Amino acid sequence: MSDKFRNKYRISSTRLQNWDYGWNATYFITICTKNRICFFGNVDASSIPKMQLNEIGIIVKMEWQKTFEIRPDMNLEMGEFVVMPNHFHAIIGIGRNQYNSVDGIDINNTTGNKFGPQSKNLASIIRGFKSAVTINARIINPDFGWQSRYHDHIIRNQNSFQRIQSYIINNPIKWKIDTFYKK
Repeated sequence: MSDKFRNKYRISSTRLQNWDYGWNATYFITICTKNRICFFGNVDASSIPKMQLNEIGIIVKMEWQKTFEIRPDMNLEMGEFVVMPNHFHAIIGIGRNQYNSVDGIDINNTTGNKFGPQSKNLASIIRGFKSAVTINARIINPDFGWQSRYHDHIIRNQNSFQRIQSYIINNPIKWKIDTFYKK
């Protein structure tokens, strides 16, 4: 839904209202390339399909791993992740830290999601990751770009976690029937 802000149309946020994305919680994220162009490599057609990363795909993998090294103060936990030809899936946990004091389970808190500068939350993590990948990827391919948004899902229970983890692990095997599949 589009709203007007200062007499200009803007796209409404897809983020969950009343949720602070810096809270202690686990998230499933999906980030797509601009126009879903396959910048990261391809899925081989062997008996057990697996992702073959190219130079930019390797950058994506390395920058995601680096995300957890450069933010020790946020107590991040890296879950399963996969770099696909034109998108990236990951599970990321934000643990208790000095920047959050509310458990992510409390969705009735009305002090969540604030407009303004975003730091020490999921949006700032994604912004830093996308920026680092973009800077390095454009050295190889100046046309590289991400879609401006990303998808997130708050993982609230073990069943959801296991289902999402399985989805990520099996993503290369199911590539040809994936909604992001492009020849």
